[in-house]
Amino acid sequence: MNRTSACGCTLALTLASCGPSSGGAAPPGTPPKAPPASSGGASSPASPGDPADVLLAEWKGPHGGLPPWDKLDHKLFTAAIDKASAAYLAEVKTIADRTDAATFDNTLVALERAGKPLDRVVTLFGVTTANLNTPEVQKLAEVIEPKLSKVSDEVKFDAKLFARVKAVYDAREQGKLNAEQKRLAKKVYDDFVRRGANLNADAKKRVGEINQTLAKLYTDFGNHVQADEDTWVVLSKDDLLGLPASLVQSYKAAAEEKKVEGFAVVNTRSAVDPFLTFSDKRELREKVWRAFVERGNHGNKNDTNQLITQIVKLRAERAKLLGFASHAHWRMSDTMAKEPAAAEKLMMRVWPAAVKRVKQEVADMQKLATKLGHKITIEPWDYRYYAEKVRKERYDLDQNEFKSYFELENMIRASYFMAEKLYGFAFQEVSGTVPVFHPDVRVYHVTKKADGSHVGYLYRDDFARTHKGSGAWAQTYRDQQKADGKIFPIVSNNNNFTKGGKGKPVLISLDDAETLFHEFGHALHALSSDVTYPSLNNTPRDFVEFPSQVHENWVLTREILDTYALHNETKQKMPQALIDKMKKASTFNQGFATVEYLSAALVDMLLHTDPKGEVDPKKFEADTLKALGMPKEIVMRHRLPQFQHLFTSDAYSAGYYSYLWSDVMAADAWKAFEETKDPFHPETAKKFKELILANGDAVDRAEAYRQFRGRDPKVEALLENRGFPTK
Repeated sequence: MNRTSACGCTLALTLASCGPSSGGAAPPGTPPKAPPASSGGASSPASPGDPADVLLAEWKGPHGGLPPWDKLDHKLFTAAIDKASAAYLAEVKTIADRTDAATFDNTLVALERAGKPLDRVVTLFGVTTANLNTPEVQKLAEVIEPKLSKVSDEVKFDAKLFARVKAVYDAREQGKLNAEQKRLAKKVYDDFVRRGANLNADAKKRVGEINQTLAKLYTDFGNHVQADEDTWVVLSKDDLLGLPASLVQSYKAAAEEKKVEGFAVVNTRSAVDPFLTFSDKRELREKVWRAFVERGNHGNKNDTNQLITQIVKLRAERAKLLGFASHAHWRMSDTMAKEPAAAEKLMMRVWPAAVKRVKQEVADMQKLATKLGHKITIEPWDYRYYAEKVRKERYDLDQNEFKSYFELENMIRASYFMAEKLYGFAFQEVSGTVPVFHPDVRVYHVTKKADGSHVGYLYRDDFARTHKGSGAWAQTYRDQQKADGKIFPIVSNNNNFTKGGKGKPVLISLDDAETLFHEFGHALHALSSDVTYPSLNNTPRDFVEFPSQVHENWVLTREILDTYALHNETKQKMPQALIDKMKKASTFNQGFATVEYLSAALVDMLLHTDPKGEVDPKKFEADTLKALGMPKEIVMRHRLPQFQHLFTSDAYSAGYYSYLWSDVMAADAWKAFEETKDPFHPETAKKFKELILANGDAVDRAEAYRQFRGRDPKVEALLENRGFPTK
């Protein structure tokens, strides 16, 4: 049973057995094992007429059913999860107590099929905590998540069940299991061992206590950060100098939504970054910047530093009990990198070049500031502002100039065009005909364009709002599988774009457009899946971001730009001269982008390789960055007090390096398309879908990549993309 997401999703549910975007965060990726609907198996454990039935029942509707968002009642979650948990544990006990010989079908397949009502209600609850995380829901999560952790541990610590799992694993090469079945046997066995199945009773008891405590701490961390994110900086008309009209309109719309006078810069990246880029008011840039980078670090009731101290200490203790050198060694034991040293080697291959580039970028910005008569020294709240001025001077390229060509609705349509040309998918909006959890949510029926046959459903939740997690992420509501007949996937994309003014189009930056395609790449991963067993949808954490990162490249292809990047007023295509300038500037500011991300990844890894786990977060962050030679003009993309990837679940802890690991594959895979001179090359797209997207983790991911590319990925492609030396 799984609840995972990718790209920063703040879910902390702990039923996952093999490893998320999304969420974020998100927010947030790994297609989780999903709740099959209308596929037989155990029915709702609730008694007839029990209100909890509505959250446990098989989903109704077309193609295996859709989530019953119209029947959602938060007050029912606790009772529903309690009942579903009891039913799931009863199913597991039946499997464990069998007296006949353990077989693949009566043990592993039976486990794959168990717990469907619990899967369904956990899915509904997980989406609620990510997108509708009101104070009421936050209080529920504090109680529910430790319960889910306990259920998961009861399964993994069941000695009789593990004996049957081990028997199937030990005999996997002796029977008639096919390659996919052998792969599942290994993954399930390894996961039981990694979670503590071989421990003695006392050690199991302590690991279980740690897991339940961590589940509570993860919830607290996410809630504290969200409280700081549900804030804003109010602007007056005199504060708008330098801001483009479309941005002013979005800040006005945010103020109206927050019911405040003037204009509001909400404390989310999609609102903060453009303000830091364009505002001529330096003192306001600093104010907005500090509000954003100090989330969770104000020394008040929402401060997260003490939570971090507890989390890191408990993780280190758990890793030792489980027989690992550190939390990082434990988390990475089922990844492509395998151990911290491999990830650190890759990161340090890139870090020096990135720092060197930052020094060049700062020198260029300081020179321009002096030329403009600005008597300042570049500070972190100045970086984006002066970088944009250098970009305009050097490349005659103003972000506002091409932002007018990236209208949100057109970019959504462009992503569907990409999916159609690459993989033959068609997207038809069915919003208004199926239940949704918020009026902003839109729903699309996904089919094969060739014959109209059903593929799945995509839910979109694109706009920021109070009580919604920050960042961008993907969540899978139901995974594709064939163990219970043909079960079709349901996936979601969740963004935090700022709405435009009333009746005005939503204009997004190039970075936002790439984020949209990135999250959509996660959706395409889930929609393309073609595995038999649900658990095989769970790919290693450092593979998860690869399919999404490679799909970012299609934003700037000629077919997309010519058809969908139309000026929001004139409706004209983007001029070739502007495209040329944009591509010429493609490696501009890569020092900043790389250092901002990579510093966070290095701090994460070094934090979690300490075997004792005794840490003062503020001191650790400062000392580690100093030792790394962190440029003073930049802060980590996610500072520890707000690093939800690390501290709202185990998912990305000691795993933030995954974006770089995946980006090496993404850069190298994109070269495969470039080498054909056709970004939509049919044969290459077919190979990518079949070898990378469709087979989940049924094939070792390194071997799958070699099958696609004919060799291992080369880091040189990534270095070239960022304009760094390759030697």
